[in-house]
Amino acid sequence: MSDPAPPGEFELIRRYFAPLAVGFPGAFNLLDDAAVLAPSLGHELVVTTDALIEGVHFLPDDPPDLIARKSLRVNLSDLAAKGARPRAYLLNLCLPPTATGAWIGSFARGLAKDQTAFGIHLIGGDTCKTPGPLTLAITAMGEVMEGAMIRRSGARPGDDLWVTGTIGDAALGLAVRRNALPGAGPKDRKFLVERYRCPEPRVAIGHRLVGVASAGMDVSDGLVQDLGHICSVSRVGAVVQAALVPLSAPVRRAVERDPGRFFDVVGGGDDYEILFTAPPQLGATVLDFAAAADVQVTRIGSIVAGSGVSVLDGAGQEMRIERAGFRHF
Repeated sequence: MSDPAPPGEFELIRRYFAPLAVGFPGAFNLLDDAAVLAPSLGHELVVTTDALIEGVHFLPDDPPDLIARKSLRVNLSDLAAKGARPRAYLLNLCLPPTATGAWIGSFARGLAKDQTAFGIHLIGGDTCKTPGPLTLAITAMGEVMEGAMIRRSGARPGDDLWVTGTIGDAALGLAVRRNALPGAGPKDRKFLVERYRCPEPRVAIGHRLVGVASAGMDVSDGLVQDLGHICSVSRVGAVVQAALVPLSAPVRRAVERDPGRFFDVVGGGDDYEILFTAPPQLGATVLDFAAAADVQVTRIGSIVAGSGVSVLDGAGQEMRIERAGFRHF
């Protein structure tokens, strides 16, 4: 028996998405044309948006609940990197004819799970049909103390360079999905694919970095490329020690089998870790905050005068990085 077709637009909203707005008065149960959102006293709204397209940001056979969670999490990662606490989000969902009621139900349950986990509510959006591919965009809103948002522009020579979590899991997870990571065992393959499908936004530490981080952003398109963005806007250079880049055990094993994989690690995307700089005298504070948030942080290099990003090997020689990160155009 085939899955039933999804209901019409208004029934779809009532059945699957209006429940996600419960508890947020300004969403009006998704029965109006717009929502109302006011920041807390002394705070500003931080707004970010990301679009995900089937075949570009996720694969057609990825589970719908994980597609939903990834779409929300990549936006939560942006908020965290800016030091903002999540408040609410808008969802634009363009569904192809292959989307069934069961698929949409699983998608909505994925959103519900992460709304509970991260304290955020759906407050509106749009749904439409498309001949394909499946396309969705989320606009997320958080809040931060007035004037305190962590920007790309504050890095200064002498600052330490830090990153949360581990780097390269998602890039190698995508390689697994493409049958392009020979030698990886079943447990390693499973771990890497899960990291690709469902990244971990560092919400628990992001707001703690306000007043500590001099600059920051999340790693979405590749460590080297995204660090280059910080350097460009801050008008500085950066030196990364390759040996200090934090790797999970599965990625470390992959690099040991094939050292060339390291370039996939620092040039791959979808890590959604926070890359930030901080004055060296605040290093102990960074570690204290990381411990309080139960988030791993690693110092991987430093900010220097000049421009561009240099990655040094164990002998102190600059490594040639052919692919710094994902290019959208």
